[in-house]
Amino acid sequence: MAITSVGLQKLGFTPETDYVLQDNSDGNGVFIVEWKSESPQPSEAEIEAGEAEWQVVWDAQEYARNRQAEYPSINDLIVALWENVVEERASAVVSLEAKRQAVKTKYPKP
Repeated sequence: MAITSVGLQKLGFTPETDYVLQDNSDGNGVFIVEWKSESPQPSEAEIEAGEAEWQVVWDAQEYARNRQAEYPSINDLIVALWENVVEERASAVVSLEAKRQAVKTKYPKP
């Protein structure tokens, strides 16, 4: 691994406020070009640990990202609710809920 903005953010630092990163021109990753924070600059190992901690959380939420991508749209929800409440037709709501449940089954929580 290496220095990453995500690792620094996980440690509580803010880009541009606390630090500025720059890509090495030789293709060997990123380095801190300017440290602006009053707090001590963390070591590369501390930054990597922050990145690894973030990665665990990110990976654990993959099912939620997959669900979000496949759930019916907000527009579909509004139309179904309108048809159910105003037009007294529940079929759109029932269909929408079936789609939601299919997505939840396809991407279960870990």
